[in-house]
Amino acid sequence: MPDLTPYESPEIRQALVTMRRDLHQHPELGFSERRTSAVVRARLERAGLEVRGLAETGLCADVRGDRVGPTVLVRAEMDALPIHEISDVAYRSRHHGVMHACGHDAHTTIATVVAERLAKCRDELRGTIRFAFQPAEEIAGGAVKMIEEGAIENPAVDAAIALHVLPELAAGTVAVASGPVWAAVDELRWTVRGKSGHAAYPHQHVDTIVVAAQIVTALQTVVSRSSSPFTPAVLSIGSIHGGTTWNVIPEYVEMHGTLRTFDPQVRERLMERMRAISTGVAMSMEATCEVEDRYSAPPVVNDGELALWMRDTLVPLHGEDQVAVSAPSAGGDDFAFFAERSRGCVFHLGVRNVERGITNGLHNSGFDLDEGALPVGAASLDAILRTLLARI
Repeated sequence: MPDLTPYESPEIRQALVTMRRDLHQHPELGFSERRTSAVVRARLERAGLEVRGLAETGLCADVRGDRVGPTVLVRAEMDALPIHEISDVAYRSRHHGVMHACGHDAHTTIATVVAERLAKCRDELRGTIRFAFQPAEEIAGGAVKMIEEGAIENPAVDAAIALHVLPELAAGTVAVASGPVWAAVDELRWTVRGKSGHAAYPHQHVDTIVVAAQIVTALQTVVSRSSSPFTPAVLSIGSIHGGTTWNVIPEYVEMHGTLRTFDPQVRERLMERMRAISTGVAMSMEATCEVEDRYSAPPVVNDGELALWMRDTLVPLHGEDQVAVSAPSAGGDDFAFFAERSRGCVFHLGVRNVERGITNGLHNSGFDLDEGALPVGAASLDAILRTLLARI
C-alpha cells in the first residue's frame, strides 16, 4: 500500500469524500458554477488564503512559501456536463440533465484539500503554488478567460500542472508520460442548403437530406486517405438536424462534429480536405455547403522534464507497479492554453473498480469513481508540488 501520509488519516479521507459528494450532487454548467465557486472560496478563506475571482466564476489563491522560489500553477476544473445521470447512488445529481461525468468534482475536491493542507506548511515551501479553479473547461472557454484576466501573472507562472481522473486505470494507480496527452479540438458545423418542396416531387427540388448523407459518407475518407496511418487523427459527426415533417424536403440541414489532431500540419491538411470534400459534394448535387470551425483548444503536450520529475516523485510514493505510463488520448482539454504559456504537464489518477462495477467511461451517464482513489490523488498532487518547487 502507498504511504499516503497525511492523507490516509480518517479525518482527511472523510473530508475528501464529503466534499466530492456534495459537489457531485450540485453540478453546474460552464460559467454558471456559482455554488461550486462559493464552496471552494469559503474553504480557502477559512484556510487563511487570499482568494480572487476571475473569469466570472473562476478563482485563484496563492500559497506562498517562506522562501523565494518558482511559481507553480495547479489547474482544477469546476464545471459539469449537460448529461442526465442514471446512477442510483445516494449522492447522484440533484439537477436534472446536469452531472459531473468527467470527474471535475474530484479534481476540485483534491485541489481544495491539498491547498488547505499546504496553507499550514508554508514554512516548508520554497516559492508559490497558485491554485486556479477554472470554469467552463467542457466548452473550452474558461482557461483563455482566466489567462486574459491575469491567472498566470504576478508572479509569472513557471510551470502549470493538472490532475485528471482516468476510468481505464485501476483505482489507487497513477500515470504520467512526456509528449502528447490530449488532442487539439476543432468544433465543426456544416450547413447544407438546397431547394425545399414537396417530398413527392424530388426532381423539382434539391434534397438536402440526400446531400448531407453523401457528405457524411465522403468525409470518412478525410483521415484514412489524407494523412499518414502513423499520425493520429479523428473526424466524427455527432449530430444531424434537418426537416420538420415527413413529406417536405427541407431547405437546409445542419451537422455538427469534431476533428481531433496532435500535429498542426496534419490539422491544416485535414481541415483543407474536409472543406474541399464538403463543398465539392454539395456543388456536384446542385446544393451548397458552408463549413464553420470553432477552434476550441490546441493539443496538450507534457513537458518532458516535468513528466520525469513527476514520475520520480510518484514511484517512491506509490511503488513502481502503481505508476503507469499515460497513453495519448483523442480527448481534448483547454489546459492546453496554460501549457502553451509555460511548461505544462498532466498526470492521471485511476478511478476504476471492476468488483464494485465502477467501469463507465468519461462523459457517460453512469460515470462514477472509486472514492478510495481520492487520497491517492491528493497525496500525489501534494508530493508533486513540493518536488517542482524544489527543482525548478
